[in-house]
Amino acid sequence: MAEGVWLEAALNGPWTRQRQPGIPVTRAEIVEQAVACADAGAAIVHLHAYDEGSGRPREAYDLYAPVFEAIRGRRDVICYPTVPMGARPSQGPVEARARYEVVERLGRAGLIEWSVVDPGSVTLATFAELREGEDGFLYANSASDVRAGLELCGEHGLVPSYAVYEPGFLRTGAALRAAVPGSPSPVYRFMFSTAFAFGLPPTGWALDSCLRLLDDSDPGAAWMVAGLGVELDGLWDVAVARGGHLRVGLEDAPLGCASSNAEMVAEAARAVQQAGRPLATAAQIRRATVGSDLLPPARTRR
Repeated sequence: MAEGVWLEAALNGPWTRQRQPGIPVTRAEIVEQAVACADAGAAIVHLHAYDEGSGRPREAYDLYAPVFEAIRGRRDVICYPTVPMGARPSQGPVEARARYEVVERLGRAGLIEWSVVDPGSVTLATFAELREGEDGFLYANSASDVRAGLELCGEHGLVPSYAVYEPGFLRTGAALRAAVPGSPSPVYRFMFSTAFAFGLPPTGWALDSCLRLLDDSDPGAAWMVAGLGVELDGLWDVAVARGGHLRVGLEDAPLGCASSNAEMVAEAARAVQQAGRPLATAAQIRRATVGSDLLPPARTRR
């Protein structure tokens, strides 16, 4: 485990400004907010790339690469993107590998250090949407998708970030990690919510259930608390006391949140410090996850 609590900032997510007005969308906004979050205590930055013309998210290497280059040039933080949120799982290893094309290019260029590898499928719908007869969105990930992500992580030295939307994601993710030769150890991110109907609410008993399952499935693995449409400040103290890490930001916050990413990071950082724990640096997290505290060198873009 790293010397201290890992603090991650999730800057924007797929919401667009129609649903989350404060998110950064342009290249300049994303870089400035990433730097502000790093200055407030975040050692990990997760972001979605946006097309500035349409204001909508778009998975493209040429959108991500200059953002990560700019962030890395100004602060030593661990950066990572998302993957396309398909409404159906990939059919077989070839299609699954194609889904990770942008991540693979970023990894080959040395611009990222983690990758999203979400081990399961889930309906992302708010309680309000379900009451109104809406379907929400099916976030689909097949076993082939997970295998492809883990294989890519092994090839490029990336840390898999597992979003555990449902308890079964944890068991599936642990089983697939054990079955894929050379797979790095993932970080299990327990996803809680009050607005969405997936998974578990942000309570002590829910966290305890997740940790019991983790101890049974992948003992000793790193974990953090996060979510969608949720405020987790009531869970921070118990998570930190039990050896966990924290993720905050406008991707995870209730839609319409008035706080900025940097403000949320600063609030979480104060909570960690008040609990008597230090914040981990990016170098310390690297040492805990990949065995080296050095920032991987960026290579020529391809």
